[in-house]
Amino acid sequence: MVEYKTAPLAQAMILAAGKGTRMGNLSDHTPKPLTEVAGVTLLDRIFTQLLDVNIRPVVINTHHLADKLEHHIAHYVANADAVISCEREKLLETGGGVKNAIPLLEPEFFVINSDVLWAETKGAQSTLERLRSAWNPSVMDVLLLLIPVESAFGYDGVGDFFYEGKKGEANTIRFRDNAKTSPFMYGGIQIVKASMYENMPDGSWSNREIFRNAANAGRLYGLPHAGLWAHVGTKAAIGAAEAHLRLFELG
Repeated sequence: MVEYKTAPLAQAMILAAGKGTRMGNLSDHTPKPLTEVAGVTLLDRIFTQLLDVNIRPVVINTHHLADKLEHHIAHYVANADAVISCEREKLLETGGGVKNAIPLLEPEFFVINSDVLWAETKGAQSTLERLRSAWNPSVMDVLLLLIPVESAFGYDGVGDFFYEGKKGEANTIRFRDNAKTSPFMYGGIQIVKASMYENMPDGSWSNREIFRNAANAGRLYGLPHAGLWAHVGTKAAIGAAEAHLRLFELG
């Protein structure tokens, strides 16, 4: 039986080490997680949503403009709401970054990209709680938040996955592979088992390798998002996200 230092699924890692090169000259002086949308940084929005459902401490990896990022989150660290996983010497990408932080993490945890923004309709269950309620470690190794491609603001790709479950339920998913398009993309929020990283290499590599391994075992699941979602990866996406957020909040 797994023994937890904290309650199950009460911990998360925010991937905040990227260079933000698509942000252009903004990334010369501002870490992408500190990009403001409607006056609030992406990172603070994520923290608010995590702390609102009592997910803490949050592990954050740092690399690009690490001093600025660590200064910004100093009050979270002081309150024991955050722990820093330093990648100053080498950027480890998403998978390598999580593996590097495994000693700081519980057996099961959330992983969240720092360049996504999401919101729920008024009165709806929070997205993080929906994922936590859907998580079933007896059949799942990874559970991904899925975004319908047609409602994924700031995304111009052709999809990542096929999902054939009932609306609002978690179900196994499969990669797009050779198909030209697929209806769902990965929304930058997942629940994963630490054991998935045990036999993975050190250094830089992508979390998609973890997804592939889970899919090959029939243990990769997805849960479609219900609400607003936006990827804020470019300067142009900032204004677009603000506009969509205003419209969403107006109902």
